[in-house]
Amino acid sequence: MTTRSSTPTSQDPDIPPAPPEPVGQDPVGGLLHAAVADRPVEEVAQLITLLERSPEHARATLEALRAVGVDRSVEDVTRLVGLLTRPPRTANSADETIRAAAERRSLEDVTRLVALLHRTDLEPHCGQEAVRAAATGRPVEELVELIRRLSEEREHPAPPEPLPEPPTAAPAPRSLPPATVPRPPTWPGRLAVAALVVCAVAYFPLHRDGSSLRFYALALAMSVACLAVALLLTLRITASFLAGAVLVPAALAAAQLLDGRLPSAGLSRALDLTLAPAWAAGPAAVCASLASLTALLVHLTAPGPSRKAQPRQPEPREPAAVGSAPE
Repeated sequence: MTTRSSTPTSQDPDIPPAPPEPVGQDPVGGLLHAAVADRPVEEVAQLITLLERSPEHARATLEALRAVGVDRSVEDVTRLVGLLTRPPRTANSADETIRAAAERRSLEDVTRLVALLHRTDLEPHCGQEAVRAAATGRPVEELVELIRRLSEEREHPAPPEPLPEPPTAAPAPRSLPPATVPRPPTWPGRLAVAALVVCAVAYFPLHRDGSSLRFYALALAMSVACLAVALLLTLRITASFLAGAVLVPAALAAAQLLDGRLPSAGLSRALDLTLAPAWAAGPAAVCASLASLTALLVHLTAPGPSRKAQPRQPEPREPAAVGSAPE
């Protein structure tokens, strides 16, 4: 009796079936994880944008968004959320990254993520999505610890952190910060404003006293001129405004000093209508002019930024190649 040998088949009970192919050997998944783990955040955002344009890449897009939320740092996740929520984009892609980070990262990372999403210049929806994902995807014990961490973060908040801008292709060379230049003191200008207001009140014609409208208008113009210069100095203290503040009360003081010596009877009549008497109106105008002159001198002599251009440093020339002929 001869024995017939048989070739074993996969149906034999003694031979185990071939193991399935591991999930980690998927080339598409491995490529996406490597790309989002090593590339800059700006390039990851560009990759996700290109994948979203093709419906057949919906699964790859979802895997890339979740990989960023789990594998990258919390700061990188916040930056990517900011890039993915810029108009005209919607927050759908950013929500996938936020949910993956809030559900699968450590409590310390989730606390940091929620704080960053609430402090940076992002839509309020992003922080709300992180809280919602953490509340629905974690055990009750972890929720209690997360509540404790967030309460401490709320009691001792860190200063707001602006969302970092993506770097440009060719960053400008760093320059030394300009030296702080002290500004001119403001008290001389305020003193001049107060003196001008007093001068305007002293020359204000309170009553016409039977004078013609022309004389009253001239007296009123002298008072309004002082008040107008004071208002200009209130808005901005400049050399031109201070020069006007010196000339206007000086002209009034000169008119008061020469009253009766000039052939103009209208000016004398207008000076008689001032609220303050002549012995008080004249010194008020002199004080206003001197105060404005002091403010002008302080403004002109105060240290300011140098207008001289700094000498430009010559750029180093590259050494000529060995053996090259001179031009």
